[in-house]
Amino acid sequence: MQKRNFEHLFKFARDLTVDAGEQIRTSFQKEITVDFKENRSDLVTNMDKQIERFFIKNIQKSYPDHRILGEEGFGDKITSLDGTIWIIDPIDGTMNFVHMQRHFAISVAIYHNGEGIIGLIYDVAQKDLYYAVKGQGAFLNDRKLPALGSIDVGDAVIGVNSAWVFEKKRIKEGIIPHLINNLRGTRSFGSAAIELAYTASGKIDGYISLRLSPWDYAAGKILIEEVGGKISTINGDPLTILTKQSPVFAAKPGLHESILKNFLIK
Repeated sequence: MQKRNFEHLFKFARDLTVDAGEQIRTSFQKEITVDFKENRSDLVTNMDKQIERFFIKNIQKSYPDHRILGEEGFGDKITSLDGTIWIIDPIDGTMNFVHMQRHFAISVAIYHNGEGIIGLIYDVAQKDLYYAVKGQGAFLNDRKLPALGSIDVGDAVIGVNSAWVFEKKRIKEGIIPHLINNLRGTRSFGSAAIELAYTASGKIDGYISLRLSPWDYAAGKILIEEVGGKISTINGDPLTILTKQSPVFAAKPGLHESILKNFLIK
């Protein structure tokens, strides 16, 4: 993909994301329709669907050869990484959107032939736009983020869902509590996209989740790698956007390797 088209594509994606955020903020004053998917904690609203359709309509109009993978299922069925693929979560942290109107984000990633080239995470309520362009670094509201440095496990604050402490099906019992007991602290914000953006910007030192889909981490992966952070499965394997659900671990360099070796890989 030529650099000129690359820059135009970023500006297009950025403008779409900001426009979508304005639509969501406007909805704060309106009644929203709330439903759930597999269970009552897996919420979806009319705004999730409206925003995904908004992206799809505009992308198809301007880039008809691009494919789209969206959480709400209005895009394409993706079976290969060929070409240019948009990966969109219209509202990551829908429960926070419904209950608090805070701590949720729009997550948009663009991959070309399997390589992440553009990532945007928009904290809608705060109007904070985290973004990265391959090879150009990561930014928060046009301020370039510094490269991440290493930190000791005992000084680290990691984002983790407290429910994972009691999870027994997906990880060997006891590993997560053992890790938590050796950290400075943990935080839980209820939005994977925001927690990955916080990791990229150094607000927290890492993030771990035992179950994420590509639209949850695709943009965050690009941001984190552009500032020198590491992101993988909890076994240290590479992430792929074709895997529906993966355990994900992201952290500062050095810290990522230390936690994998001493706490996660058994």
